[in-house]
Amino acid sequence: MRSVAPDQVDARSGRVLISPPFAILLWLAGVNALTFFRFWQDKQRAGRGEWRVSESELLSLAFLGGTPAAFAARHLLRHKTRKQPFSTQLTLIALAQAAGLTWLAAT
Repeated sequence: MRSVAPDQVDARSGRVLISPPFAILLWLAGVNALTFFRFWQDKQRAGRGEWRVSESELLSLAFLGGTPAAFAARHLLRHKTRKQPFSTQLTLIALAQAAGLTWLAAT
């Protein structure tokens, strides 16, 4: 088992601390995996005529960081590529995130 440096352990709880960049990376990996899965699930349900994943859920996942997976799923699964206003809303989320990242990088 890998040993942990003392400065990586919370003194009170004894839990291993995760650096903020690593925590963000874990979050983004998880939300992107979930986003792609939910797009795939929606595509499968559409083909079978079953109850669908709501567009608001798909857009919320994109807003929470799953935008790369949302665009990848749209392209790879050929799903929701022409649907309006969904496509416009997803693009606006991506633009807002890009603007936010640009602003963060500039400060």
